[in-house]
Amino acid sequence: MKQFISVHDAGDVNQLVQEALSVKQTVNHQSHLGKGKTIGLLFLNPSLRTRMSTQRAAYNLGMNVMVVNLDKDSWQMEFEDGAIMNSTKSEHIKEAAGVIAQYCDIVAIRCFPGLVDRDWDYDEIVLNSFLKYCKVPIVSLESATRHPLQSFADMITIAETQQVAKPKVVLTWAPHIKALPQAVPNSFAEWAIATGAAVVITHPEGYELDGQFTEGATIEYNQDKALTGADYVYVKNWSSFADYGAMPEVTGDWLLTEEKMALTNNGKIMHCLPVRRNVELIDALLDGPNSLVQRQAGNRVVAAQTVLKKILETL
Repeated sequence: MKQFISVHDAGDVNQLVQEALSVKQTVNHQSHLGKGKTIGLLFLNPSLRTRMSTQRAAYNLGMNVMVVNLDKDSWQMEFEDGAIMNSTKSEHIKEAAGVIAQYCDIVAIRCFPGLVDRDWDYDEIVLNSFLKYCKVPIVSLESATRHPLQSFADMITIAETQQVAKPKVVLTWAPHIKALPQAVPNSFAEWAIATGAAVVITHPEGYELDGQFTEGATIEYNQDKALTGADYVYVKNWSSFADYGAMPEVTGDWLLTEEKMALTNNGKIMHCLPVRRNVELIDALLDGPNSLVQRQAGNRVVAAQTVLKKILETL
């Protein structure tokens, strides 16, 4: 593995998941693999699970870890080629990425979308600039369009809990108080589809995701119909892709309830976290016996460690 940006870097997803389950059995006994290697974790946005799980994974592998909050600790960065830098931006990505590559053997970066300019976000300007100018392996800690480490952890969680060979996996839109990116649902959809699961995506009209991420999934606007017979229910809010960053008016009640979950096949509840209790998910479901949210969070270490291990093996 030369980089980890999306499902397309995973190869055979089911095989990678099985490798992760093997890593999980020896997660604290691989410290020799990263000895003498350094990973730089670069954050342009807030993080809890991603930051801590990737640090823990790197430590488990014996790596040195450097963490930089680029949005607070670093110079404001310019990404435009040919820019006349006579304003607030002090450092160009060309110099910054080149310098970082001299200090680190692997670079991992978190860069959210602005939800203003769809072309800028979906062209992945920040992530692709690091790929272009930082000549070491790059790992995405969530970008404008995807969150591959989260999705990998989600697939690990499904694999170790599934009761049927081809589970029905439902990704359902949930209410929220503000507009959120499409990165998590985009990524979850393409990873779940790649495993061969029966994937259904349900959301109000106006919240369709970019079709490049949902090809192979069934799109259903009736939430009850989508939930019927579901083995897994992944709950997540996202804003509009077509009316980019907007929150079109929603009719009907999309908050998942115990009554709606009764339609499922004793379905397991999933969420990437953080979650706004009783806005996105009610307490009874989050704290109930079918909630997998803590297991998902724990598997973030396994996902990151598997990815870093595979990259280290190529260095």
